[in-house]
Amino acid sequence: MEVFKIQPMDDDSAVHLGGNNNNNKNASQGCVDTAVWLAERVGLNLSVTNASSTQQPLSAMPIIITTVYSIVCVLGVSGNLLVMFVILRYTKMKTATNIYIFNLALADALATSTMPFQSTNYMLDTWPFGQILCKLVISIDYYNMFTSILTLTMMSVDRYIAVCHPVRALDFRTPRNAKLINVCIWLLSSTVGLPVIIMAGTQYNKKGDLDCVVQFPRPHWYWDNLLKICVFVFAYIVPVCIITVCYGLMILRLRSVRMLSGSKEKDRNLRRITRMVLIVVAVFIVCWTPIHIYVILRALVSIADSPTVLASWHFCIALGYANSCLNPVLYAFLDENFKRCFREFCSVPPLCKLKIGTTTRVMSLARRQPPSPQEEQSTAQT
Repeated sequence: MEVFKIQPMDDDSAVHLGGNNNNNKNASQGCVDTAVWLAERVGLNLSVTNASSTQQPLSAMPIIITTVYSIVCVLGVSGNLLVMFVILRYTKMKTATNIYIFNLALADALATSTMPFQSTNYMLDTWPFGQILCKLVISIDYYNMFTSILTLTMMSVDRYIAVCHPVRALDFRTPRNAKLINVCIWLLSSTVGLPVIIMAGTQYNKKGDLDCVVQFPRPHWYWDNLLKICVFVFAYIVPVCIITVCYGLMILRLRSVRMLSGSKEKDRNLRRITRMVLIVVAVFIVCWTPIHIYVILRALVSIADSPTVLASWHFCIALGYANSCLNPVLYAFLDENFKRCFREFCSVPPLCKLKIGTTTRVMSLARRQPPSPQEEQSTAQT
């Protein structure tokens, strides 16, 4: 479509992935440019001024950011892959709630896997990975932004149905329906992700360095504002409102009824899973709210760039990415089934345990009575 055609345009119409619009190539200017891209990634067009005045306070930022990104990447990818493995490996883990958790872990693993590319681009002040990876890295960020919050919203709706409408839950809360909903979430996220893939690409800046950018088609202001509205409304305001209503109704229900299912064990599990989902949702909102607040403030109020402002922005970004590696930790602490499966995965394999147990019993018997000639021959052959 002509609307998404990539066109050459001015700097104000492109979202840069670590782009640099000045001739100064020092580390502090790289920090400013990265802040520009990160802000514009969620729909904000920053005007960078007086970067030289922030040179000294930001001199350590590249090392700090690269270190934080590396830690989050390792923990996020490994932790979320472990969550997905556990859900696929064990039949008892294939519940409706865990299928939503699988979808969330997939989005988080993809998001954290892009961090090495972003930190490399940040340190080199150029994009060395080519056109295809440029499209993938930027689009994955948008996909993660939407799939994560939409999945958490559906998990909240799922919990609401389980607590407030237990009879209907028998028909609705099935693994098959959860899988279909996950597919719909990715299709819905594609309404933003696919245009970003089409518009993203590499282009040379004024210095001759290669930037990874999203180029808005003309009229620039229209598409820029549309992106801001889509991100803020559909990736924050609407989902948070739905989640708040669902948990408000659940709290009222849990307080008014002492026994939900007629079984103490089922009630205990129901309340435990509801508490886990609530904490996961709350942590997500805490981690992502500062980013959205920052974007709105910069969009509505003219704020001069300063070391404090830029440090605050980097903190917000790090907090958003850190959420992707916190979820596996929350599952391990809050859900007994995940905790048991994680412990089993990290311990000695069951076959080895069987062999060790058998060997121990044989050795114990051997101490009680001397071996027969046949046993001695068998042991020698082994």
